Amino acid sequence: MKIIKEANTGGGCPVQEEDLALINALARKELAAEEVYTFTVRLCDNEIDREWERFPEETLEGLAPMFVGKSGIFDHNWSALGQAARIYKTEVVREEGPLTRAGDPGCYLKGWAYMVRTEGNRDLIAEIEGGIKREVSVGCSVEKAVCSVCGLPLEECHHVKGRTYNGTLCWGELVGAKDAYEWSFVAVPAQPRAGVIKGMTPVLKALAEEKPEARRELEALEKAAALGRRYLEELRGEVVRLMAMSRTGLEADVIRSMTGKLDEEELTALKTVFQRQVEETWPRGAQLSYRGGSREQTAGDRAFLV
Repeated sequence: MKIIKEANTGGGCPVQEEDLALINALARKELAAEEVYTFTVRLCDNEIDREWERFPEETLEGLAPMFVGKSGIFDHNWSALGQAARIYKTEVVREEGPLTRAGDPGCYLKGWAYMVRTEGNRDLIAEIEGGIKREVSVGCSVEKAVCSVCGLPLEECHHVKGRTYNGTLCWGELVGAKDAYEWSFVAVPAQPRAGVIKGMTPVLKALAEEKPEARRELEALEKAAALGRRYLEELRGEVVRLMAMSRTGLEADVIRSMTGKLDEEELTALKTVFQRQVEETWPRGAQLSYRGGSREQTAGDRAFLV
């Protein structure tokens, strides 16, 4: 699973002797302090993001050494021509203050990056100093995303990220750091503090970039998958509505939790059963009383049967 996380850069920072030693370990020649420009980057944190996923602290610790030596580019364009900086040091920083929505203390992965001062990147350095080039996006991979409700991989469970089940919020835990690819200067962050954009199946996407026919097939598969997810959500919502109308006595949260674990075949079967019960509970021939009398229900009357 490939993960792309957007984050923020800090301004320039002085080049210490120990930093210069780390930088020179990556350089082909010995660089002097006045030849390099360094700045810090907030790569990713352990807060639940807008796509209802997060890196737990263990994953951040695993990713930290993997980002050392990785290039900074632009907009995830994997070209040597766009290489602008390189990370030479990382650290997981613990934060004081409120707990995350997952209930643990906040922490984030901090990176120190360097650039060689040249005429060509003078404007980029000025934009970093001026806060124009501020957001970055990091590309990495993890083993799996685990459901916070049931503990299964998200693709194996039926819980929906962002929903609450019996008081438990559902999100994806990104566990098992596998690799760090790169980090890029981007325009718009999406995560409240670090920003996040995610892409899946790195191998398929990489192959598709090389072969146009494969790219078209992958895009078609992604569209079909999105359509299937929308259909399943609509079906699940219809089953929830029918169960609520059937006077089962179950709370709405309980019904959502039950249906959230079912697949398409099971939901279709439930829809058939509860559709029949709703029709028996609310028969089309129901009579409405008006001042002691009654009349046949009209199409307009049915709108008030909820």
